[in-house]
Amino acid sequence: MGDVLVGACSWTDRELLSSGWYPEGHRGAEARLRYYTTRFPVVEVDATYYGLPSTRNSTLWVERSPAGFRFDVKAFSLLTGHPTRPGALPAELRPGPAGRNGRTAADQGLLDEVWRRFSGALEPLRRADRLGTVLFQFPPWLAPGPSAVATLRRCRERTEGWPVAVEFRHPDWWRPEHRASTVGLLADLDLTAVAVDTAQSLPTSIPPVTPVTTARLAVVRFHGRNRAWGTGSKEERFRHRYTSEELSSWTPAVRAMAEQAREVHVLFNNCCGDAAVRAAETMGRLLGPRSAAAPAADPGTAARPPWTTAPR
Repeated sequence: MGDVLVGACSWTDRELLSSGWYPEGHRGAEARLRYYTTRFPVVEVDATYYGLPSTRNSTLWVERSPAGFRFDVKAFSLLTGHPTRPGALPAELRPGPAGRNGRTAADQGLLDEVWRRFSGALEPLRRADRLGTVLFQFPPWLAPGPSAVATLRRCRERTEGWPVAVEFRHPDWWRPEHRASTVGLLADLDLTAVAVDTAQSLPTSIPPVTPVTTARLAVVRFHGRNRAWGTGSKEERFRHRYTSEELSSWTPAVRAMAEQAREVHVLFNNCCGDAAVRAAETMGRLLGPRSAAAPAADPGTAARPPWTTAPR
């Protein structure tokens, strides 16, 4: 039975910082991360989608986290085929006049350099065994087909030797008629499939399937169940507070995934106030006393994070 690590998709989200979840005396950058690591054993770094990470930050994250903690790092938008603002790139890499809608078009030379800088910045995490996975969240227009398969193969070539997880936003990947070929493709490329929980009443809803495509890792991301998922603002899309009943419906699937992978990362992306961390706390309790979500503890007195191991 593998370890199940439960956490949130950010520890620096603006609404989380203003929610009061962090106690007094834990508001600075270092104190926040140290406090978070006493509560959870994994976190997703989503800021790296919006801008390239830095070696300095990765080094600081290693210094401020205990052995065994995991950072799942989201791939930069240019690397997943999303529109990217020129301002998101370092000044020396910014192109001349921006393309349509002020977005950057990625030529081969730019992609090569961005890949080099992105992977180099994560090297401290990898050397310290803190890197859980690099999450490639592909855009909703990446539908199954030869072009998409070629994209995934290029991605794997670029990330050879790195742990990589893939989340699709086009629902056809997990429709019954494509599911087996999707699982086979990801397994062949040694890419972890990401299962998702989101609203199921929309044409773009991703089916809540739970494939395990690598023995190393399985991932579940909880996005909330707001019907504004396909159309609303960021705040509207993720505004949802999970009930115990909604989370309980997932515990059998999470346990089944832990029977097939050495680690399962359960991450909450419903970043509205403290909704994500509260849902993570609840999920940890539901999975039982042997799930790897930390119980309440005083970070000032705990000698080490009070995590436990795998569910039974």
